[in-house]
This record gives sequence, C-alpha cells and structure tokens, in this order.
Amino acid sequence: MSKLKVKDVMPFEKENYMLLGISAAVMIIGYLLMVGGATEDPAVFDPDKLFSFRRIILSPILILIGIGLAFYAIVKRPKNDEPIFLVDKAKKSNKKTAKA
Repeated sequence: MSKLKVKDVMPFEKENYMLLGISAAVMIIGYLLMVGGATEDPAVFDPDKLFSFRRIILSPILILIGIGLAFYAIVKRPKNDEPIFLVDKAKKSNKKTAKA
C-alpha cells in the first residue's frame, strides 16, 4: 500500500519572487512610458507627441519583456530538482535496510 505525500515546501523560491517583482516593475515602467501625449489646447492635434517612438515601440517592447520574464519566473524550477510527490516512508525505509 503506497501512499503519495506532498512535500512541505513552497512552490517558489526567493529567486522566483524576485523575478516576478522585477517583471512587474518592468511592465509598470512600460505602461508609464505609454502615458501622456495630451496637448494644452484640445483643438490642436500633435501627431509627433502621440505617435512617438517611446509610446509606439519602446513601451510595448518593455511590457512584452515583463510578461516574458513573469512567465519564466513562474515556470522556473527550484535548484534542488526533487519531485513534489514522494513515495510512502515505508518504501524508503526498505531501501535503507537493503543497503545495510
């Protein structure tokens, strides 16, 4: 009768959380760079402000980098690459006695 038990570990390590924080910061910077472009006079349209390199190219690239970094932080495995589920302790003790 083998029972599977879940290890008592956190699913993420400190490095995963740091990468998630960095990715959130990169995405926030991307969104902040996209903000703006308003003119003082609403009757005047200034395409250079609205369609600038910063808003059309740089901001979306930063947001996509942040999303990619967040995906990597979520799927990154811990350094101690042990399985999450372990076999019952009875089977482990049989292996130890067999070696002795």
